[in-house]
Amino acid sequence: MTDLDDRLLAAHAQNAATDLVDLYQEAAEGASDDAARSFFLTQAYVFALETAHVDAAHLRAALAEMGSEPADQRAPDAT
Repeated sequence: MTDLDDRLLAAHAQNAATDLVDLYQEAAEGASDDAARSFFLTQAYVFALETAHVDAAHLRAALAEMGSEPADQRAPDAT
């Protein structure tokens, strides 16, 4: 298990949704392929929506750019 895995598990155990946004973005940056990157960005996006995180629109745009989210819909306002 990696340090990132440990931090993700700890954040889940603590229901630290805001931390999970950052950790899943970190996981996406280190992903070995587009499918893994899309998965991690989707997880980050879900937690960003749940917490009205400032990165929600950015995450949605990244997913749309990858073809994992429709590009023609407005991103939710994270404010």
